Amino acid sequence: MRGPTPAPGEPQLPAELERGGLTALGHDASFGEIEAAGASLRDQNARGVTFQVARLSEIDLSGSRLEHLRIIDGVLSGCNLANIVARSVHAERVVVDSSRMTGIDLAEGVLTDVTFRDCRIDLAAFGFAVLKRVSFEDCVLTGTDFLEAQLEAVRFHGCDLREADMRGARMKQCELRGCELAGLQGVESLRGAAMEWSDIVGMAGVWAAALGIEVLDGD
Repeated sequence: MRGPTPAPGEPQLPAELERGGLTALGHDASFGEIEAAGASLRDQNARGVTFQVARLSEIDLSGSRLEHLRIIDGVLSGCNLANIVARSVHAERVVVDSSRMTGIDLAEGVLTDVTFRDCRIDLAAFGFAVLKRVSFEDCVLTGTDFLEAQLEAVRFHGCDLREADMRGARMKQCELRGCELAGLQGVESLRGAAMEWSDIVGMAGVWAAALGIEVLDGD
């Protein structure tokens, strides 16, 4: 038995931020202490963009290529982040809630003190990423790839992880509560994670399938 995994740290934002319009993103663009809402910025192509101390609401960045994106102390609410390519992203003290992230590519990124809440993050990529104190709460993660990722103090609460791929992932002090794991690949990578006993029993079929155990017909 062990205690719960620590929650991620919260963004450090002032009560008031300067409101302004968010325009097209350029290479190495930097936005600091900004609050923006309702901007349509689909299919942007910019490397090294930085948001530091930012609150973004209902921003559409879908289909954008934003390698080496940096977000420090940010809150993103109701945003469309689908199919963004943001490899090698650096995110620290960030909350993303009620946002669409289908197909997002965050491979080789570093995420520290990040919370994803009520987000659709299916068919996404976290391969070879480092996640430390990250929380997925009530998120859809079906078919999402955590190949060879390093997960430390990562929490999955009430998430749909069906058909997700954990092969080669390394977990330390992680926890899963109330998650759907049917069809999960790389079940053996859950070593280092903790689950509630009711969830462990409920997933008996998953463990049996991973071990190649067949079910006998009743007499």
